[in-house]
Amino acid sequence: MSTEIRRATVADAETVLTLMGELADYQDQGQYLTASVADWQGFLARTEVVVLIAAVNGDAAGYVSALRRPYLWVGGDLLALDDLYVRERYRDAGVGRQLMLGLARHALPDRLPISWGLRVENTSGYRFYERLGAKLVTKTAASWSPDVYAEQLKE
Repeated sequence: MSTEIRRATVADAETVLTLMGELADYQDQGQYLTASVADWQGFLARTEVVVLIAAVNGDAAGYVSALRRPYLWVGGDLLALDDLYVRERYRDAGVGRQLMLGLARHALPDRLPISWGLRVENTSGYRFYERLGAKLVTKTAASWSPDVYAEQLKE
């Protein structure tokens, strides 16, 4: 199995959105995915948006996405990993590892830390990241939607 890892370009917007849709459906979150191909074309044109695509014999097998952003505590930048997704037929074949190592190659020249979150119930994800040598720290993620905080501002 020949796997190529490459940075996504604007021309890959539809592929990235398709893979993201599969991930959202896998996580029962499909209803929350509202980005369009045009949105992704704009994202992929931005230098701080890093998306790597894994292709196995020319077929999109998965992707990893991250944002380069300021890391205020250290006075530099970090890569905030957003998604790592491998299509089911390519799992357990090293594609996820290759995507993560591709992201590490991207981060290494500037020695950027890479951080991400994962769901508590994602036990296979925990094992995968531990095998990579990642430090896992339990932390709760919070989100505040515009509809909810707008109500708070009315008070």
